[in-house]
Amino acid sequence: MTNLLSLWTTLTRAPVIGRPVGQRVFSFAFTRKAPYFASIHPRMTELRPNRAELVIPKRRSVHNHIGTVHAIALCNGLEMAMGALAEATIPSDKRWIPKGMEVAYTAKATSDITCIAETDQEQWDAADGDLPVRVRGVRDDGTVVVEGVITLWVTARPGR
Repeated sequence: MTNLLSLWTTLTRAPVIGRPVGQRVFSFAFTRKAPYFASIHPRMTELRPNRAELVIPKRRSVHNHIGTVHAIALCNGLEMAMGALAEATIPSDKRWIPKGMEVAYTAKATSDITCIAETDQEQWDAADGDLPVRVRGVRDDGTVVVEGVITLWVTARPGR
């Protein structure tokens, strides 16, 4: 189990902390490590190998000029979900870095947005080079507002 996945498991299963509080503590810790993500006020709701999910609350600080969640805020959420998924899934002998992102905005983001990143284990087992991560953002009513692929560059970890 990776360090990130271990932290998630500890915080969300600890009886003293509990799931909702553990999610918030984890999300805060994640944004301390990668401060730019704090701008979207994310709350991680699911993390396991090959899947990560977080919520961007619809609040004024992430609005665009028409009062919906800004396209770049959506991309930040998708990238955070992808990064958490990658850290929770990647084999210990490999490393990753984002290579590119292609997204399509399919509807107005008029509510909180759930950002989802998904892969299949077979992708990681065979990874050597490009690895596409499927991403999407979903409104509270189930409408997909953004979808696409974030491509990772996955290589063997250099020997130490």
